Amino acid sequence: MFKILNSINSPQDLKVLSKEDRELLAKEIREYLVDTVSKTGGHLAPSLGAVEIAIALHYCLNTPYDKIVWDVGHQAYAHKILTGRRDKFKTIRQLGGLSGFPNINESEYDCFTVGHGSTSISSALGLAKARDIAGEAYKVVAVIGDGSLVGGMALEALNHAGHTNTNLLIILNDNEMSISPSVGAFSRYLNKILINPTYNKIHKDLEGLVKRVPWYGFRAYRAAKRLEESVKSLLIPGMLFEELGLRYIGPIDGNNLEELIKTIDSALNLDGPILVHALTKKGKGYAPAEKHPERFHGTAPFNVETGDLKEPASNSGVSFTDAFSDAIMEIAKDNPKVTAVTAAMSDGTGLDEFQKAYPDRFFDVGMAEQHAVTFAAGLAKGGLIPVVAIYSTFLQRSYDQIIHDVCLQNLHVVLCLDRAGIVGEDGPTHHGLFDIAYLRHIPNMTIMAPKDQSELKAMLKFAVDECKGPVAIRYPRGKVVSPPILEKTAPVSYGKAEVMSKEGELAILAVGSMVWPAAAAAGLLFNEGIKSSLVNMRFIKPLDEELLKALASKTDMFVVIEEGVLDGGFGSAVMEFFEREKISGISVKRMGFPGKFIEHGKKPELLKNYGLDAQGIANEIKKVCAKGKCAR
Repeated sequence: MFKILNSINSPQDLKVLSKEDRELLAKEIREYLVDTVSKTGGHLAPSLGAVEIAIALHYCLNTPYDKIVWDVGHQAYAHKILTGRRDKFKTIRQLGGLSGFPNINESEYDCFTVGHGSTSISSALGLAKARDIAGEAYKVVAVIGDGSLVGGMALEALNHAGHTNTNLLIILNDNEMSISPSVGAFSRYLNKILINPTYNKIHKDLEGLVKRVPWYGFRAYRAAKRLEESVKSLLIPGMLFEELGLRYIGPIDGNNLEELIKTIDSALNLDGPILVHALTKKGKGYAPAEKHPERFHGTAPFNVETGDLKEPASNSGVSFTDAFSDAIMEIAKDNPKVTAVTAAMSDGTGLDEFQKAYPDRFFDVGMAEQHAVTFAAGLAKGGLIPVVAIYSTFLQRSYDQIIHDVCLQNLHVVLCLDRAGIVGEDGPTHHGLFDIAYLRHIPNMTIMAPKDQSELKAMLKFAVDECKGPVAIRYPRGKVVSPPILEKTAPVSYGKAEVMSKEGELAILAVGSMVWPAAAAAGLLFNEGIKSSLVNMRFIKPLDEELLKALASKTDMFVVIEEGVLDGGFGSAVMEFFEREKISGISVKRMGFPGKFIEHGKKPELLKNYGLDAQGIANEIKKVCAKGKCAR
């Protein structure tokens, strides 16, 4: 099917290709990406834009001896295909298949397992310094997108890199910026000069010569340097990097393969930290992705001809994200103090409508989760009620800010943790399995988890209207289809659980997304003659201690179920309560995810594999009961 792509089994195969074959390879990779991701879903638009960057880097470098460090990994699909994973690429993001991100367990060409932004320059600089100390000669390249570059960690790394004399190449993949043709022509001309080996040798020799002139030499050098920078600042939009101590080259056309190869090849032979600014088109080569790059940034399976999503027949109902969006809009309408904060995820967290309705009360701080939380602390200190919507996995980056700037001050900041629990195909870098463990031990923090979308709305209103200090609400990705219930959602009371069935030989305590699977399991058990008290705990912190004591007077067997890591999780909180209260003779069976990084795969598949679907829960409880531990 593919003339050139089928002959590429490793980056070494690129070295023998002609210019025309390299261009054809880029075209074929794009066709393969679109065809595959249309079936599996994935991060299509970023990877389409970065095809030439991947080809150029592997053409110019001697990988895996030379190192490429990708930021996030959204743009690394072509890299995977070029590094011996072409045939397996069809399994991307599927259970047992390739990861959707660079993964150290998958290939020696992947230096780091990554899925979070703003990390590549720090990692690459560390690699480069380790190389220098070891006396090695391999080259190190960091590839970072314009969205990741605004993150505090990336800026800290740039600042550090600029103050070293370490050879490091940074490729800034900029798919947002545009420049006028005249400025582009000037900077292309200047770039030819700046990367020319003869110019750089003369530049370095003259620098040394001028500095050696007694008394006036260093002054003359500084004056010449200022003149050079003044001229460059008029023509090149990269003086920030120059001021940080990096040599700036660009902007260049990041989708012009031959220009990229020439620039990268020359830049690799320059000394010190170099930044090449490459302008790329997100979604390049596939019209629907070029027209709607945000929709194809991370996409579900779609129809190649139309670009329309292939929605499964069962995918009906309102998602938790949609429910959050509706709830905050209703609350904000009546409460002018409510503000919304997110970190480059306004669409993903459901805040787009809020942004349109209340632009003065909406803040997207970019890929800067630490700043988002401390910024929200400032809003709260000023009398507002900030609702911070961030994915659970990304809120990990704000751990110190949550402790130091929010909880220590006991400020009324509402943290809404979307994608808590298993997220599916994005895998271990994106699963939100650690939030219970990293939040529940922090003083002043209140933590809730809704069983369904209606309960999420009630909890958000309660968090805004009734709570005074820090509050976290964790909820899963997608939809929960709850069984038909006649009653409305019970009112939320601070620290109080919802008892769903009262009498039983054992008590099942479920929290959040595990409530309905636990209810289904209780039904399966009832059909086999095992009765249980089913409790929707609602609050992870504080626990409903009064209810736990009452249940402990009737049964000595508790099964605690959570969609989170067991180590330090909700089940641990229940066990700690019984120990603290000196309630003896109680057996607690905890069900959740083990203390390891969980692989990627569809959520139902992973829940089943770890015994957290209804049948798995029922089977585990039957094992407990078979040991005679279900009744006094």
